[in-house]
Amino acid sequence: MSAAEAGGVFRRARGRTLDAFSSEKEREWKGPFYFIQGADPQFGLMKAWSTGDCDSGGDEWEQEIRLTEQAVQAINKLNPKPKFFVLCGDLVHAMPGIKAVFSGHYHRNAGGIYQDLDMVVSSAIGCQLGKDTHGLRVVVVTAKKIIHRYYSLDELSEKGIEDDLMDLLKEK
Repeated sequence: MSAAEAGGVFRRARGRTLDAFSSEKEREWKGPFYFIQGADPQFGLMKAWSTGDCDSGGDEWEQEIRLTEQAVQAINKLNPKPKFFVLCGDLVHAMPGIKAVFSGHYHRNAGGIYQDLDMVVSSAIGCQLGKDTHGLRVVVVTAKKIIHRYYSLDELSEKGIEDDLMDLLKEK
């Protein structure tokens, strides 16, 4: 598949649908099908695991790339072809220095800390499912720490980022 063709495939997903599965063709049951589910190529973990250095390893990906290519080749040889392929889990082994993971989709602010890893869930710009206001999270990263603060859209528009966070940006 050429780069242009590949780009076209990704542009086919719009409006919470993928036109590869048209509603007219998929509306009624047409019989059994299968799909392939893969998990955790986790580029970098194999070397880190083999050396016993899972905290700072992960700088070599050759084994995982070879296995991922093997998986794609095996899938491409199947007949009949699977309806689709879904990849779950970790794509890349976390490199050292990961201090926080930022996510959304919960439509409210939430989070917690586990073994020095801060899990931060930011509420939505759109529909709120909790008591939080429509907003955005400002994340300031310095050499020593990561500081984050959620702002309502009105607050951020009217007041901007607070001085204490702006001062952190001046540090070298």
